[in-house]
Amino acid sequence: MRLAALCAALGLTSLFLREAEVAGADPAFVARFHHLPAAVTAPAPTVGPKTPPRARSRAAGATSLPASDAPSPAGNGTSATDPAATPAENRPRGHTPLSWPAGPAPLPGALLPASRIVAFYGNPFSKRMGILGELPPDSMMAQLQETAAEWAAADSSVEVKPALHLIATVAQGKPGRDGMHRLRMPDSLIEQVAGWAEANGWLLFLDIQVGQSTVQRELPRLLPYLARPYVHLALDPEFSMKDGSTPGTRIGTLDAEDVNYAIRQLQTLVDSLKLPPKVLVVHRFTQRMVTNYDRITVDQRVQVVMDMDGFGDRPLKRSVYRDFIVKEPVQYTGFKLFYKNDRPMMTPAEVLSLSPVPVYIQYQ
Repeated sequence: MRLAALCAALGLTSLFLREAEVAGADPAFVARFHHLPAAVTAPAPTVGPKTPPRARSRAAGATSLPASDAPSPAGNGTSATDPAATPAENRPRGHTPLSWPAGPAPLPGALLPASRIVAFYGNPFSKRMGILGELPPDSMMAQLQETAAEWAAADSSVEVKPALHLIATVAQGKPGRDGMHRLRMPDSLIEQVAGWAEANGWLLFLDIQVGQSTVQRELPRLLPYLARPYVHLALDPEFSMKDGSTPGTRIGTLDAEDVNYAIRQLQTLVDSLKLPPKVLVVHRFTQRMVTNYDRITVDQRVQVVMDMDGFGDRPLKRSVYRDFIVKEPVQYTGFKLFYKNDRPMMTPAEVLSLSPVPVYIQYQ
């Protein structure tokens, strides 16, 4: 359902949906999930539900949204000066002003901004949640290596760091035994994906979708993995249902307090174990997904990336990047690309024309 509400607000023909739609789910909205094969060591995660009511309203001709969620008119893609309308070879390279955003100088061993992280997202238990699980492991890892090489060729000024981005806590449509609407992945799966990353000298991100639980409850079980130098963290506000809603029926939210809790836990690991700085990725595609952004702690030990997470055509993706990432700066920026549902998927050259230039790239 990524960006679906924004699509409705703009009256565009490109409909933005979540993981289930990427898998070709039935377009009619129903409050149920797609169940995955049961041949796993724990109950299989379920893919996010169908289009939520706000996204579905587009089919009925809805053309309005709360102003906080709607991109500015400049993002409607009708301008002849939009960079996406310019051939890639003639498009100006984006830039990141030295003053944006103000923050501490990187510590020795920090990944950013000297490197660009290129990550494959998903879960090996599911072919519907992203490229990480869609392909056989060997094919997936070979494709990640090739994709990283494309980014290195597109911008030789920074080192490219391949990464695997595993959804380690998966939001669920059913409450489960404890009523938290989330499924924690077994240690065996996390160790398997960690082994792939470590064997290749890559990074690993562990992604948390809390459901009706909290970051404070879900993060501690992942700290032993985060103690490894190559393992980093991600939070997905869309599936943080503070109001008790079922995940996927509406867009969730996290507050700066939740993000700062994660930052404090990572700071403690870095200090106590003498680790290089950690990276924390926070997904975002509406204003209300992250509240009190200006209270998020900026610290040398934890590098925060606000990741523009959504699929569709270039003008809308650029607009959302500008309105919900650039206009509410925290520290670094990221950008997500969808193999199946970006129309068409932006090339490295096109992403590099953004300002500020993203330092974290995720493929689903």
